[in-house]
Amino acid sequence: MADKALIEKAKKIFENFLSKQGSRKTPERFSVIDELYSLPEDEHMDVEGLFLSMRNKGYTISRATIYNTLDLLVESGLAVKHQFKDKVALYEQALTYKHHDHHVCNQCRKIREFSDPKINEIKEEIGNSFRSGITSHSLVLYGDCQIENCENLEVI
Repeated sequence: MADKALIEKAKKIFENFLSKQGSRKTPERFSVIDELYSLPEDEHMDVEGLFLSMRNKGYTISRATIYNTLDLLVESGLAVKHQFKDKVALYEQALTYKHHDHHVCNQCRKIREFSDPKINEIKEEIGNSFRSGITSHSLVLYGDCQIENCENLEVI
């Protein structure tokens, strides 16, 4: 079940962002927030998935509106955009975002999130060696599924 308070907070932030930009505050744009923030926190969704999900729920919205709204959500800090290898762009909500890295299976395409303090230690060491304050990083590990009878392989 979606956290209604979180969705309302995201909508307020987006409304302020659109006002500062001088952009229109359309119901379609806010419906994208409803859909994105109704996903589980570790879910990644592409435009087509959002489009189909919204259409199935009775929204009348175009793919172009979803693309444009997602760009605005990324710009406003309400969404994070990922580009994994040969996959289309995937988005996740950002208000609850805690930095994490990703593992992507080459066969079943399952995306798993993980955090490891050792990675932050390495980041600090490299920053020190380059005399640089590292402000962010992105790490994606790709591997081959070795899970016997992997349920994700069956849906491909």
